Amino acid sequence: MASASAPSYLFCNNTKISTVPSSSFINLSRHAAQRSPNAKRNQLWLSRRSSFKSPINATLAQKSALQYRKLGDSDLQISEITLGTMTFGEQNTEKEAHEMLSYAFENGINALDTAEAYPIPMRKETNGRTDLYIASWLKSQPRDKVIVATKVCGYSERGTYLRDNAKVLRVDAANIKESVEKSLKRLNTDYIDLLQIHWPDRYVPLFGEYLYNFSKWRPSVPFVEQLKPFQELIDEGKVRYIGVSNETAYGVMEFVHASKVEGLPKIVSIQNSYSLLARRFEVDLVEVCHPNNCNIGLLSYSPLGGGSLTGKYLDINSEAAKKGRMNLFPGYMERYNKSIAKEATIQYIEMAKKHGLTPVQLALGFARDRPFMTSSIIGATSVEQLKEDIDAFLTTERPLPTEVMDDIEAIFKRYKDPAIN
Repeated sequence: MASASAPSYLFCNNTKISTVPSSSFINLSRHAAQRSPNAKRNQLWLSRRSSFKSPINATLAQKSALQYRKLGDSDLQISEITLGTMTFGEQNTEKEAHEMLSYAFENGINALDTAEAYPIPMRKETNGRTDLYIASWLKSQPRDKVIVATKVCGYSERGTYLRDNAKVLRVDAANIKESVEKSLKRLNTDYIDLLQIHWPDRYVPLFGEYLYNFSKWRPSVPFVEQLKPFQELIDEGKVRYIGVSNETAYGVMEFVHASKVEGLPKIVSIQNSYSLLARRFEVDLVEVCHPNNCNIGLLSYSPLGGGSLTGKYLDINSEAAKKGRMNLFPGYMERYNKSIAKEATIQYIEMAKKHGLTPVQLALGFARDRPFMTSSIIGATSVEQLKEDIDAFLTTERPLPTEVMDDIEAIFKRYKDPAIN
């Protein structure tokens, strides 16, 4: 990734656990009274609470075996699966998006993740479709039963079409506020449950890069100055909680320190990649995010390694491979298609067969059972794919047997993070 741009592949060319249903949210009026002394903000939440409707398919949610986990220091009880939406508006039509959203929420999922940059790949012509598709579905749902997470872009010289007048995207007050106002309008909602910084304002190695390039350091927006506009948006009732994405241990610690010293909002979540092929999170962020340390909830993306861990890309002539995003968009997540990553994938698939598991059951069961995992973000392009993913969470032995985990670790010792450059 160039140090002065958004990641190029985006463009064309002891967590508390419960099994309560998603309707069992903590009362928002209590949340408002305890979390903020701002009377205006309290009144906003109280007025919203009085108009809330009944739960989405509460009976189905109660029957679901999905677990719900507290997200960091927030009052959000989030399902262990979050629905990813980045294909809505590119690979998926509005009808298909609605079918997947309905299926997900009818089966216990209570959170969706979108971004101002979606759909992916980023294109001016399609930008915003994802949110519009979500909005047309959301209007028929009780808003308080849908956790809406979205993201504001980090530093980018290529995504300036997202702003009315900008030569570069930054994580500063003007960019953040414009991003939120536009997201609220597209989503047709008056608040966002979780607002995340999609990638940092400063240079960091991302999306397959492993080593920090000393020469790419550049001046960035101070952490305090990034948090101040979030405080204003929270006080206005437009945002409930904030988080980061594609962040490092240094970044998390700086945000937490700034919030503590300056009395600004604390991040409650981090959205980073995590899978059998990408376990870098375990090196240092696990300690930083531990409930007894900074208490930051992990929302992991690509638990199936962009689909590679299903095995569909091993046969490049298969219909599944031809329809897969790695073939539709050359260069997309190519780190998972490298020879060493393919070797590791083959090993994991063979091991899954040995234990009577499908590749999807192994990959998602592994992510599901990690003690530091709050929710896995699952992206699908069909209801059939989504059903397989949800079923993997529900039907795979919990936790995975010791002998399965031992075999996973044996493969990991031979192929440590094969999806890095």
